[in-house]
Amino acid sequence: MAETAYCVKCKQKRDIVGGQRVTMANGRPAMKGKCPVCGTTLFKIMPKESK
Repeated sequence: MAETAYCVKCKQKRDIVGGQRVTMANGRPAMKGKCPVCGTTLFKIMPKESK
């Protein structure tokens, strides 16, 4: 299942290409990658991991 994020340049939801899970400074997980159409960086904040 590919993650999707909103591309501000294309103004549409796109699949994240080359996505990497990252942790933000506040500890929240996120997904970072590229838009397959225009190459803009996409960023999506993921839900907190439940314990």
